[in-house]
Amino acid sequence: MTSTLLRSTFVVSCMTLISRVLGLVRDVLLATLFAASAGMDAFLVAFKIPNFGRRLFAEGAFSQAFVPVLSATRSQNPEEVKELVDVVAGTLGGILAVITLAGVLAAPVLVMIFAPGFVDDGNKFEMSSAMLRFTFPYLLFISLTAFAGGILNTYGRFAVPAFTPVFLNLCLISAALWLSPRFEQPVMALALGVLAAGIVQLGIQLPFLARLGLMPRPRWGWAHEKVRRIIRLMLPVLFGSSVAQINMLLDTLVASFLITGSVSWLYYSDRLMEFPLGIFSIALATVILPSLSARHAEASSEAFNAMLDWALRLLIMIGTPAMVGLFLLSGPLITTLFQYNAFSPDDVNMTRYSLMAYAFGFMGFSMVKVLLPGFYSRQDTSTPVRFGIVAMATNMVLNVTFVLTILQLGWVAPHAGLALATSMGAFVNAGLLYRRLRRDGVYRPLAGWGRLGLQVTMASIAMATVLLWLSGDLANWFAMDLWARIILLVEVILAGGATYFAVLFLCGVRPRHLLHH
Repeated sequence: MTSTLLRSTFVVSCMTLISRVLGLVRDVLLATLFAASAGMDAFLVAFKIPNFGRRLFAEGAFSQAFVPVLSATRSQNPEEVKELVDVVAGTLGGILAVITLAGVLAAPVLVMIFAPGFVDDGNKFEMSSAMLRFTFPYLLFISLTAFAGGILNTYGRFAVPAFTPVFLNLCLISAALWLSPRFEQPVMALALGVLAAGIVQLGIQLPFLARLGLMPRPRWGWAHEKVRRIIRLMLPVLFGSSVAQINMLLDTLVASFLITGSVSWLYYSDRLMEFPLGIFSIALATVILPSLSARHAEASSEAFNAMLDWALRLLIMIGTPAMVGLFLLSGPLITTLFQYNAFSPDDVNMTRYSLMAYAFGFMGFSMVKVLLPGFYSRQDTSTPVRFGIVAMATNMVLNVTFVLTILQLGWVAPHAGLALATSMGAFVNAGLLYRRLRRDGVYRPLAGWGRLGLQVTMASIAMATVLLWLSGDLANWFAMDLWARIILLVEVILAGGATYFAVLFLCGVRPRHLLHH
């Protein structure tokens, strides 16, 4: 079973890697064309609002509630699966259509709520409102895409849902290159690219549902027993699985009051942090949810515990070097990817500060992603929401505290305080989730954790030494051309990675250890 999960995680990671690489290409292009301008700030707010809804309704609440119910139905009453798919498609689609219409009509109000600092800047406010009318329908299409992806994941077809986000990046790249020159305000083209991406991503998955014989015939089913159960499970997950996204929006709200560029600097640093998070941590959580749900349905507590323990060990072994690398190579990464044309060295430094703060919380974000399936697979969605609210409240208090402190000290990057507060909130959330799983006896760490911790620590210290030695002073990176930066960055990353895994090997870690609980 573990080898199957590892193979599935590898497939999802590879597909996600393609998407994230294209996402970096997209962000490099956006930084080159639009930098950290007022127009880019406006677009990011207009995109973050429906994207927040996507994480809340689609990848967050809906997927975490739908997949366990679908998995249990498939295991216990397979003849009812098609009916469940039909009524969920109709009900979800109907509700989201109403929400989408309301969002389009209330676009200026939403901008006032999510970026109140834009109200005093007429240009930013008007651009954000206009773009939001095009971007908000993305929520409808991407939520239905997540519905289709949940079905495919439940049936072990992980590759297609993991590859689908590639088309968002392709649509935005196309809009930036070919549509933007045709607009009076070129950044407006990006909003149309988001809308097109939602339609394309849904269309890509439908043929694969048809192959499974599960192409939905949507019908309203609000009163259906399992639809009501999914909705009951969804309500608390709206907070529990999306605390990080809510915190990011709080960051945007506060950042809208800071100097122009603050929203963009946070965006670019968050995107770099999300790269390894999506490739491994989210991929691992996606793969283990259906399997944990099946183990719970079979009442196999030992297998459930062993699977969760394996996922956490794998996370520590792979996530730790990603965290260290992001922190130490933040300057070279941002310089190599973004520092061209309109993106200045000052933009690099500002983005670097927030990336270092996000990198500090990388393991917190990752732990939350992997621990949440331990609750959702058991159809316990109320516990994570309580912890999520505590974490969100912590983040809000720290947001204000850190920003005011940095402003009083006269430091140039108050936006980095927002990123640090989000990281601290993630650790609070992860700690509460872990403690509850232990307290309830759902998770009991198996033998060998102390040894693994020592092995990973030694390997990380060795890797950090190599990274610092080879990367050198950031001023040297500013003086290099594109290819010199790329070659040196690749060399540094490969040397650091080789050092990490070599030390792990010398400490006794072998590939076979990843295949056994």
